[in-house]
Amino acid sequence: MKAFFLFFILFSLVQAAGAQVIVVELNDAITPASDDIISEALANAQSSDAQALIITMNTPGGGLDETKRILDHIQNSPVPVIGYVYPNGATAWSAGTIILLATDVAAMAPNTIIGSAQPVEMTGEGIKPITEDKIVNAVVALVQEKAKQHGRNETAAGEFITANLNLDAEKAKEAKVIEVIAGSIEDLLVKVDGMTIKGKVLRTSGVEYTYHSPSMRLNLMGILSNPILASLFLFIGIYSLIFGLTSPGYGAEIFGVIAISLGLIGLGFSINVAGLFLIAFGIGLLLFELHVSTFGIIGVAGIACVALGSILLVPTGYPNMYGSEFQTGLLISLLVPAIVFGIFLAIAIYKVMEIRKKKPVIGDIIGDTARTIDEITPEGKGFVRYQGEMWRAKSQESIEPGSKVVIKGKEGVVLVVEPI
Repeated sequence: MKAFFLFFILFSLVQAAGAQVIVVELNDAITPASDDIISEALANAQSSDAQALIITMNTPGGGLDETKRILDHIQNSPVPVIGYVYPNGATAWSAGTIILLATDVAAMAPNTIIGSAQPVEMTGEGIKPITEDKIVNAVVALVQEKAKQHGRNETAAGEFITANLNLDAEKAKEAKVIEVIAGSIEDLLVKVDGMTIKGKVLRTSGVEYTYHSPSMRLNLMGILSNPILASLFLFIGIYSLIFGLTSPGYGAEIFGVIAISLGLIGLGFSINVAGLFLIAFGIGLLLFELHVSTFGIIGVAGIACVALGSILLVPTGYPNMYGSEFQTGLLISLLVPAIVFGIFLAIAIYKVMEIRKKKPVIGDIIGDTARTIDEITPEGKGFVRYQGEMWRAKSQESIEPGSKVVIKGKEGVVLVVEPI
């Protein structure tokens, strides 16, 4: 009886663990960080045996390459993916519409809109629609194939691209572009309950759901991937580099290199390569700071480079390779040395400033007394003890060891003394 009771408890816990739903948000523009966030959330859902992953969307669109990678993640995921344009009044234009059509279940909240998915490009004159048949037809074929795969309206899917069709929730469901209209996530979970997706019957009615929190690395990437910020970093970095190379000093060149690196990362440059570069560059700056004192300006820049590079290098590929504890531990192990070195550098700079504020030592020792250790001669081969230190000394006449003398001057490293 006890064994049966224990089995019942364990079975209930397994069912509860498998019943959870994970929600990940795609807000603002779709950037290179967005596809990493989706990949991380899907891995999290798979490792926790979640019933489904809900992607809530409120986005003006984004890059085509990032969108295609997100489609691949959804296609290859064993966990059912529910696309949900949410909250009320949200929009999922352009790339958001394409992602919605690729999800296993497409849903929209009331008063939301999808559409306007014609490809565009950035030019010197601003945003310009792409009309080249080769590109447009390729995107149309991609979108229609995703619609066909999930039994949705292929004609409407093509018109999102060719005619910039826009649909609200009611018209989208009427046109069989989406399956569900739901006012909240709780309502959505009730309405998709019982659906069979990827060979799995969803049991979502009334279950708990949790939001996926991206790692620190991806949060940083999300900030850097903002197109305006990335372009600004590049612009400022290039002009800082030019200014630095044409004027004395080191600050402008260093800031320029860092800004250009961050701009390239935001535009999709390899994170690992950039992370390693920032760490190496930061170490070089720290060594330079120790060799040539710049009152900590270069040292602070070096520590910032090491910290940023460390964050970018922390792996996020769980569940199989890296757990959240491992990621946290690795991040701490990378950042702690940078923080400790920063404290050491701050103390060193403070001590240097203290020394520089002191009066010149030579002016103070004139007139002080010392005691001879050896015989002091005019040749300056003997030594005296002054304030616990041994100094070479000379005098116009010989002075016996153990005698008290007065310091009259200094020639290089040799004190000039006279007997008292």
